[in-house]
Amino acid sequence: MRRLRPPRRLSVPAAGPTVLGTAASAVSAATTLVIARGIGAAAFGHFTVVLSIALIVTIGMQLSLHYVMLQELPRGDPARHRAMMATALLSTLVLGGGLTVAGALAAPWLAPLVGVDAGALASGLVLAFAMTLNHLTESFLRGRRRFALVARLKAVIAVAYLGGASWCLLGAGITDPDFYLAALTGTYAGFALAALAAVRIPPRAWTGAWSAAEARAQYRLGAYVTVIAALTGVLFGLDVIFLNHWADRADVGVYSIYNGFPKRLLGVVFTDGIGLALLPALAVADTRAVLRRLVRLAPLVAAGTALVAFAASTVLFPLLGGEYPYSLVLMGLSAAGIGLHAVFNLYSVALSMDGLRGARVLIACLAVATPAALALQAACIARWGLHGGLAGFALGNLVPVAAVIAVAARVYRHRDGGGDGGGGAPAAPPAPALEKAP
Repeated sequence: MRRLRPPRRLSVPAAGPTVLGTAASAVSAATTLVIARGIGAAAFGHFTVVLSIALIVTIGMQLSLHYVMLQELPRGDPARHRAMMATALLSTLVLGGGLTVAGALAAPWLAPLVGVDAGALASGLVLAFAMTLNHLTESFLRGRRRFALVARLKAVIAVAYLGGASWCLLGAGITDPDFYLAALTGTYAGFALAALAAVRIPPRAWTGAWSAAEARAQYRLGAYVTVIAALTGVLFGLDVIFLNHWADRADVGVYSIYNGFPKRLLGVVFTDGIGLALLPALAVADTRAVLRRLVRLAPLVAAGTALVAFAASTVLFPLLGGEYPYSLVLMGLSAAGIGLHAVFNLYSVALSMDGLRGARVLIACLAVATPAALALQAACIARWGLHGGLAGFALGNLVPVAAVIAVAARVYRHRDGGGDGGGGAPAAPPAPALEKAP
């Protein structure tokens, strides 16, 4: 067993970009609220459905190559960076572009299966492609530790998006949700182009640096993460599709404010906030000790997150207008679901960073829990509509959390720790995250 290295402290150069990046993401989230108020609940319901489709499709387009870049660029030979990035970019352009074109051509037949019109499905596919390129190119910069540039780009684009959306709503009176979906797609595409320019690789060099062997290695490394992302994407993405089928479009817009907005804010905290320091620490931590601490911390995390969400709602809803009515019952259900979602995220991150063993445990738990959770969500939404959607989201988190706690406790209690902890042996270099434990 290898001796654990103490995690590095968050350095000042990393702390500044973290704060700026988090602020930029908060501005983007605020823009969503501005749009929600300006276009109304029904139109915002359409906006939410298209965004939900894009978030699910993105999983198949990127196949976790952005995760691979974040893992491999920092520890790879700089001489190989060009080949690694060129391979990831060209592979993603072919796969993502192919899926976009094929899906758009098949939209008249696929859209009825999802419960949307062909135009909404096509918009979701284009948005997913732009998001995929955004995530990948951001990982190029982050993998090469250009955190400050990433934060500045995000801040500039976020402010431009907020300013443009505000002017279009207040000055031009545009209330068509497709216009703002196109603007959102443009922000993702704009970031991707700016990030590629910052990489400073001549356009002709991209095609010459592509490697089939590199592509196979990248997709193999990202396979486990992709399975986890696909399961969680389905688990936490179909609620909007269910609601769009069984409820009014306006209810979908209201649901997005009660559930989607705090969920996205929670994702911002994990991605641009504590994640920068938490993930490196978990990569070298004793996973059994981490899981024991999470068992004790889970009730506090759930309660704390729920209270913060509930308190924030008293400030948020008065700003949104009459189309988004405030209800203590709805907000209580929402807060409970967000609290449980925070606990699930912590367990998911802890197991993912344990390597193959943790990924397999998480995949097994999700494979068992997802059908039951989706059945509960569908039943609640079909019977109680908006109230059922919020209750179903809470139950949809409780089921996988219970499964992960039970299975992880059993697996890690009966293992001797392998590569995830213990001392007494000479220090060894840390293994890749996906290969940390046998």
